[in-house]
Amino acid sequence: MTVTTDFATAAEEFRRELLAHCYRMLGSLHDAEDLVQETYLRAWKAYGQFEGRSSVRTWLYRIATNACLTALEGRTRRPLPFGLGAQGAAQDDPLTQDHEVPWLEPFPTDPAAIVAERESTRLAFVAALQHVPPRQRAVLILRDVLKLSAAETADQLDMTVAAVNSALQRAHAQLTDLSEDQVTEPQDAKELLDRWVRAFVAKDIPAIVAMFSEDVVWEMPPYPQWYHGPDMVAWHLANQCPAVPGKARMIATEANGQPAYGLYLEGEDGVYRPFNLQVLEAADRITRVSSFFDLSLFPRFGLPATA
Repeated sequence: MTVTTDFATAAEEFRRELLAHCYRMLGSLHDAEDLVQETYLRAWKAYGQFEGRSSVRTWLYRIATNACLTALEGRTRRPLPFGLGAQGAAQDDPLTQDHEVPWLEPFPTDPAAIVAERESTRLAFVAALQHVPPRQRAVLILRDVLKLSAAETADQLDMTVAAVNSALQRAHAQLTDLSEDQVTEPQDAKELLDRWVRAFVAKDIPAIVAMFSEDVVWEMPPYPQWYHGPDMVAWHLANQCPAVPGKARMIATEANGQPAYGLYLEGEDGVYRPFNLQVLEAADRITRVSSFFDLSLFPRFGLPATA
């Protein structure tokens, strides 16, 4: 067998989990895809010198993590509108897109993926990670998500065990505001989500609002404005959302281990075209809706060009 064949046989099975790892580090699906490609290129070039002192998986994670740290040098964090620190929008505040902000992107997850992967790619968790300095972020992911020991993490990052433990402690302190209910599944998800689709296609605002928690957040990158509370979201939907009752279609997918929908609106020619990708966060009610207007995401989530 050639080196290329040997490498492909040994390494290809880890591509999906490395994509999730790079996404946690970078907060960008597009950048994560690029970094996984770079990781495999670096690993392929060096495979002839791989001595097997660690597993291929551990070796690939080392390359990927350090490639991510290099990519993050000099970059600002990727936020969602709610995480910018500004107050929620008021009625009559104009909607203005901001393409200068490198917004956090959603990540396509497989409903059959292991629970650990789905939980560790939740939007709220990945958004919180963006507040943690890159090296602390890497330590936290390697220790808490991948369950590496302090010694293994130190080896991955060329740090001492004491430095790893200190970085992990500081990273945990940064994440104390992440509440547990952000990762709680609704008790009857199918019933709630079926109601959501019916209400949204009909643009039945009272029915939509009835599904919200009292502290619901509605955000729409690349719009930095976000809305807090059922009344404000209702005002936004009534006055700023261009959907027409009965003139929308929704196709289900999954993003970040959460229910998601590609929303399509009917054009003047009768064709339903992509409008945004909704990612829902729910407990017994909908607690957060993140609507992404980057239409290049649709094919990455297996969503068609028209509905």
